[in-house]
Amino acid sequence: MSDYTPIIGLEIHVELKTRSKMFCQCPADHFAKKPNTQTCPVCLGLPGALPVPNKKAVDWAILLGLALNCKVSHESKFDRKNYFYPDLPKGYQISQYDQPLSTDGYLNIDGKRFKIHRVHLEEDTGKLLHVGTDTLIDFNRSGVPLVEIVTEPDFHDSEDVKRFLEELHTIVRYLGISDADMEKGSMRLEPNISVSLNINELPNYKVEVKNINSFRYVRNAIDFEVKRQIELLEKSEKPKQETRGYDEKKQTTYSQRSKEEAQDYRYFPEPDIPPMVFKEEYINKIKSNLPELPSAKLNRYVEKFNLKKQDAYTLSRDINVANKFETVLKIQVSDNIKPADIANVILNKKDRSSLTVEEIKEEVKKRKQPIHTDEKILALIIDQTLKSNPKVVEDYKKGRENAIMFLVGIVMREMKGRADAKLVIDKLKSRIEKLNAKS
Repeated sequence: MSDYTPIIGLEIHVELKTRSKMFCQCPADHFAKKPNTQTCPVCLGLPGALPVPNKKAVDWAILLGLALNCKVSHESKFDRKNYFYPDLPKGYQISQYDQPLSTDGYLNIDGKRFKIHRVHLEEDTGKLLHVGTDTLIDFNRSGVPLVEIVTEPDFHDSEDVKRFLEELHTIVRYLGISDADMEKGSMRLEPNISVSLNINELPNYKVEVKNINSFRYVRNAIDFEVKRQIELLEKSEKPKQETRGYDEKKQTTYSQRSKEEAQDYRYFPEPDIPPMVFKEEYINKIKSNLPELPSAKLNRYVEKFNLKKQDAYTLSRDINVANKFETVLKIQVSDNIKPADIANVILNKKDRSSLTVEEIKEEVKKRKQPIHTDEKILALIIDQTLKSNPKVVEDYKKGRENAIMFLVGIVMREMKGRADAKLVIDKLKSRIEKLNAKS
């Protein structure tokens, strides 16, 4: 089984948080709203209704393409993707086919480069709700702006897929174009999976696992699917080209339908929307809105502020947390405070996002204040600690330096943190030496 290599590409759908939908003025915020209350003739596909593109959604899709190092097309158009499904009121979806907004990008993760095939814009579908034997349709989501990111089949490991998706999720939130809340369905993950004996040869089939809403579930789905496909190939059975779902409880995939090819959708240019032409000046104006991205921020924190890489990584995951860290840095709480001191205060809190700048500043000042140590109480606790841990004391006398830190931990706990650690170490060593001289 180890002779086979997974060949994995990704399709990621991200709902943009514009105020209105992609082609009409209905509110785009559909989550938890009363079913079918945010609709109009355009998003319901009624006869005679004409779509008008949402400029903000177009700009944000271009911004995402630039963040993913893509080439932005100077001319792009919308197309009709024809298929019949209950959640598609028009019988077609307005999407993009041969002239997407952005192409040929990449994202570097842990020293590996994963290529982006395209970033394009489309409208979301309605939502099916299965109640007993009935299927209900809520069209509130129909027409919400949806950006799709399609990668090349560059992934050969489910862990690389997970890391890529985590980084993409962080970038999307940095740009402020989507909440990318997977529990609400505003970021949906779809891996295309096959396996091959030759890493440089694409198999003549692929299996798409649809609408996964968790990084961990994507990894589990890929691992299950790779194992399932290898077992079929080992029996000389070719896996079916199909769309499958993922059952998170059973941690298995299941067949949904045969997978369509591009020609099955009978794409043709959307006749009601003219092509979009973008001048270089327009693209550069959008590019000027790019913030410092998480990978660049991480590198700056390590190089400029001498933070540990893991600390810098954690700080840079949430742009709001990173902004608070940098705000406190600029305040210059006092001369003896280093960036690492501020980082430690933030990183040691469970709910970092709720911390205010003022709370961080005060906590940093508090931690840097000199600790007053009651040396009489300290002496009593040291004597008691040495008496209760004779074996550890003997270990230290025999040259095991780490033994002293075990004793320091006990003393600091008994002092309830009201002692200077360096003073505790010095006092412990001094007391052991005196006891040793007496004996």
